[in-house]
Amino acid sequence: MQASELSYFKEILESRKEQITKNIDSVNSELNQLNSLELNDEGDHASVNNNSMVESAIVQQQEQELEEIEVTLAKMTTGDYGICEMCEDDIGFQRLKVKPHAIYCIDCREIVEKSK
Repeated sequence: MQASELSYFKEILESRKEQITKNIDSVNSELNQLNSLELNDEGDHASVNNNSMVESAIVQQQEQELEEIEVTLAKMTTGDYGICEMCEDDIGFQRLKVKPHAIYCIDCREIVEKSK
């Protein structure tokens, strides 16, 4: 992979990492506010619980993506970025444009998804 391509993807990943971190902080702040509310009836409790469950699921998904981005950024420093973890071929540029933290090429990703 050329240095310019690597720089391009690194910038995208770092930007996404910053965005996710802000999102997680914002959601955690909202959850803390919801938990501190004095609720008077069961409807209020149900509404707050529903919002908390949805927001917690979002945070969990974004924490997973953040972890994947961290691993990918580490691969960039070791020179392993853009190499499929299954077949060890290069991951296509277009695939990385869609998902810069991809760990599998298209073919291997399909194999992994079918085996789940």
